[in-house]
Amino acid sequence: MADVSIQPQRPHGGTSVSAGAASDAKTLAAAALLTFAAGMIVLIGYIMAGGFGGFLGIIGAVFGVVWWKNLHGKVFPRDLPAKSLVGLLVTAAALFGLSYVMA
Repeated sequence: MADVSIQPQRPHGGTSVSAGAASDAKTLAAAALLTFAAGMIVLIGYIMAGGFGGFLGIIGAVFGVVWWKNLHGKVFPRDLPAKSLVGLLVTAAALFGLSYVMA
C-alpha cells in the first residue's frame, strides 16, 4: 500500500470559453476581416505615398483596431453583433476595391 498515489479528481462539465459554434465562426471572420482591412489600409498608404504612406497606413490600422475595441469592449468580443460583422465586411470590400482601382 505504500505505492498508492492519490490523483485529484477532475471537475465534471467545466466552464467553456466558447459561446457556441456560431459565435466562434463570427469571431474567426472578424479576426480575418480586421487583419485584411488593416493590410488594405497599409497598402493604400503605400500606393499613395510610398514608404511614408505605408507608415501612416500602419498608424491608421492601429487606430482602426483601437476604435473597434472601444466600440465593442474587446477586440474580439464573445458575442459580436452580426451588424458589426457585415459593416466590417463592407469596409474591407470597399478598401479592396479602392486598392484595386489605385494599383
